[in-house]
This record gives sequence, structure tokens and C-alpha cells, in this order.
Amino acid sequence: MTSSPSSVELAARLTAIQAAGRLPSVVAGVFADGELTATAAVGTGIEDGVMSAYRVGSITKTLTAVLILRLRDEGRLRLSDDVRDHVPEARFHGVRLADLLTHTSGIASEPVGPWWERHDGGDAAALLAANGEQGRVAAVGERFHYSNLGYGLLGEVVARLRGASWWQAVEEELLTPLGMTRTGYHPPARHARGHSVVHVTGELTREPHADTGAMAPAGQLWSTVADMARWTRVLTGREPDVLSRSTAAEMARDHSGAGYGWGLRITRAGERDLVGHTGSMPGFQASLFVDPVSGRGAVALANSTVGPPSDQVPALLLDGHDHRPTSDAAAERWEPSGEVPAPVLAAVGLWFWGNTALLFTWRADRLVATTLHDGAEQYTFTPLPDGTWRGLSGYHHGERLVVGTDTMECATFVYTRTPYPDGA
Repeated sequence: MTSSPSSVELAARLTAIQAAGRLPSVVAGVFADGELTATAAVGTGIEDGVMSAYRVGSITKTLTAVLILRLRDEGRLRLSDDVRDHVPEARFHGVRLADLLTHTSGIASEPVGPWWERHDGGDAAALLAANGEQGRVAAVGERFHYSNLGYGLLGEVVARLRGASWWQAVEEELLTPLGMTRTGYHPPARHARGHSVVHVTGELTREPHADTGAMAPAGQLWSTVADMARWTRVLTGREPDVLSRSTAAEMARDHSGAGYGWGLRITRAGERDLVGHTGSMPGFQASLFVDPVSGRGAVALANSTVGPPSDQVPALLLDGHDHRPTSDAAAERWEPSGEVPAPVLAAVGLWFWGNTALLFTWRADRLVATTLHDGAEQYTFTPLPDGTWRGLSGYHHGERLVVGTDTMECATFVYTRTPYPDGA
């Protein structure tokens, strides 16, 4: 790993990530021993910059795992315990707490019912009654199969043994001792609004900020760049009053055979293994990774449902010159579309020339056609006052494109919404 980037270097790297991922906004920081050494914010709607709170999604799992390990270190449980030893109503056979921590239990990835991340959730009784062996996808220990449901169960184990809610345990045992005052169950006053980006037009749509109920231990929390940097002190054993160094080291070992420890992902950046987690909730992406030895790492929080692969973000931020996501040395910031004109809505989407699929998208002020199989840009067009389009590049450069209901034509090229029938 190279030396830590300056704020100017970090901003340039973050702009490349923002542009490549079409992120409405993204904030980031690099840190050492939990203290930020450089920060950057790129995008719109972030007047508070890196002080803004974002939803951190599955980074929440690292807090849940720490609570379980604290209970183990206190002698209140063993990781070899069956989950039913602590939650008798659980309807799973032979699933140990260790299996839930490492996503090797073979149980379903998601709970029964509507998309839990987008809906207010019920209580633990409802979760336990609805879920059981019917959702199993593999035998216990057979393979790594990521399970949000498993962390909902672990949260209930915490609640049963503490005699308080999972959230109370998070507040009292973790956030308060660490001074993580900007991390919360609900969004604080200064927070980013979650969005999804319409793929073909670049418009923003609002995503729900749900209270996930009994599934909260899998992904509920909101936090900031500074608080997340502070949290890595626990993950690296630098806060022994919260978690011992030896237990933190155990967390960071691969217990799954798939690069996952006890609530921690393991990824590579340069010559170092980093540990931490990615996060995803409707409207948000998050990434938090740290070198357990040096205490150096990076955090990035964005308010878009989809973005660049979050486990690659630390390398992009820490070693950006080696891992730049675009070919441009200085990427331009991506801007979401405002109101999209009616002729654009008629032209965007999937079109076919014969059996060749092309995706037409609106990018700021022009229509761009790319081949679906490899994303290669073929043509660009600019709108004309009469509702037609003029080619700006590629084979159609200078030609006029006319868009109809089911076809669009450019010279003798006819594009259709479905592939041409045989012999056409």
C-alpha cells in the first residue's frame, strides 16, 4: 500500500468513482488508527459534506458480530452453540452461531415476505414464525451462502441474553463508549436522501428509508465517515475495553473458506489484506475496510442503490493511480438528469438492428447508443427542434434519426423494439 493520499488526491479518485458509478453523491475518508487523515465529498445535495449521515447497510453486521463475540468472551455463549439453545423458537436444524456469523449455515439469504430492505419490518416473533428449514439452500457447512436472515437471528440472540433490544445493546456497549454520536438507528437531521438512478435517463427516484424491525441487525444503521473510521479501532483490536485484540484478530481470519471471518469480509489492496464490510440498502452503498496491522484504511458512503463494486473501493481510494476505474486521468463529475424531454423518453431503451441489441441512453445532453453485449459506444445523437435527432459520431455522424412508436430510422437503418422476424 502506498502512502496515504492527500485530500486533493482523494477528491480526484473519488470523482472518478462518482462518475463511473453515477452516484448522486459520495463522501469518503482515509484514516489511520481511527482518525481521518483526508476527506472528500463529491456530488449534489451534500451541503454538510462528510458530516452528512448515510445508511451503511451490512456494515451493521460487524456491530452485531462484535456483540456476539463480547457475549462469548463473557462466557455467556459458545460459538458452537445451536441457535435454538438461545432462541428455542428458531425453526432451523443443527445451525450453530458460528455458522450464522460466517454465512455457512445454508439457510435462505432473505426472510420470507416482501423485500425486507424496502418495507417496515415486524418483530422477532413474526420473523421466527415465518422462517425455517423450508428456505434452506445448502447443508450446514457445505458452502458460503450469504444470509441476511442469519444476522436477524444473531440479533435476537443478543437481545435474549442481554434482556434488552439489539439496538439498546448497540448503543450502550458500542456507540456510547466509542463516542460514535452520529451513528443511529434512524437518520439524523443531517442525512443524505437515498436515491435510485434510472438507467436509461440518469434521473433520480427516491428510495424508502424503512425501519427493518427484527432484520435491523443485518443492515439498519446510519452513520458518517468519521464514526465509521472510529469503528475500525474496534475491528483492529485498538479498543480493548470494547473488544480484546485477540478476539479482533479471530474475527479477521477466514472462517468460511470464502474470504469471510466472523462478521468481516477480507479483501486485498496492494500488498495488504484488509478487513471490513460492504453495505447496500435501497438508495445507499457503503464500503469500510482497514489494514488490521497498520490501522490504515478507507471508508466511502454513497446515496445510490447501485454503484461500483464496494469491495474494490478501498483500493481505488488508497492506491488510486493503480486502480483508476476510468481511462481519464481527471474524470468529470457525473450529474443526474433534470426533467427529461418527451422526445428523449421515446428514444431511450433497448432497440434492435436485426438481432443486434443496442441500448440507447440519455447522458446529460445527448443520446448514446451502446451495444448490449459489451457496452461499446456506437453512436451519439443530439436533439433537434423538430423532435428528430442528428448524429454526432460513429457511422451515423451527420445523419438524421427519426423516432416512431415501434421503430426508429436513420438512413436505411431501421431499429425495432423486438428483433426482426426471420426473413425480414
